Amino acid sequence: MKTACLKYFVSCSIFSAVLAGSYAQAAPVISELFYDASGSDAGLVFLELFGSPGESLDGLVVEGINGGTGDVYSSLALSGVMPGDGVFVIGDDSGGGTSVANADLVADIDYQNGPDSVVLRGLSGVLDAVGYGVFGVNDIFAGEGGAAPDPSAGSSIARLNALFDTGDNSVDFSVLDTPTPGSVPSVSAVPLPASAWLLGSGLMTLVSLRRNR
Repeated sequence: MKTACLKYFVSCSIFSAVLAGSYAQAAPVISELFYDASGSDAGLVFLELFGSPGESLDGLVVEGINGGTGDVYSSLALSGVMPGDGVFVIGDDSGGGTSVANADLVADIDYQNGPDSVVLRGLSGVLDAVGYGVFGVNDIFAGEGGAAPDPSAGSSIARLNALFDTGDNSVDFSVLDTPTPGSVPSVSAVPLPASAWLLGSGLMTLVSLRRNR
């Protein structure tokens, strides 16, 4: 009985560590996207990235992918480093600046309304991608998993947990009625990961087995 309990505990611990590893931030991710303002989009559209403070952005490229053709209609090369708060905001250039708060970079990024995708590429390939809207059978989806929702004008789509990427846009992103450039969910507000629940469950099982010997 002791051997079985020990094996169960070790298995739970290893599985917990694997899951916890996926919970850690390894590379920049797309944390929020605002592409459809109420009225003119000029100077209001933004893309927010989240990553490790001080991490180099050199070699990263952000692409807008047309959902109808799969063509790249927008491409922006990044440089510099991730700010101290780990949040990097790209604000659309209206021709004389931007109205996006907390913008770290101002560029022409008037992303199209869905169904479309935005892809973040690095030297090794795609680092993150989000596809949004309702894709038809002949449309090209360049995101991850299922598509994120297509919010009404004035709202954005944002990652529920900037530290966790399931690889499924439909799970990771939700609609924000009020866009929040430069702000991501606090780590302290993040729900307990499944790995912690699994480990706790294993410990409770061990206690139960011990009592029933």
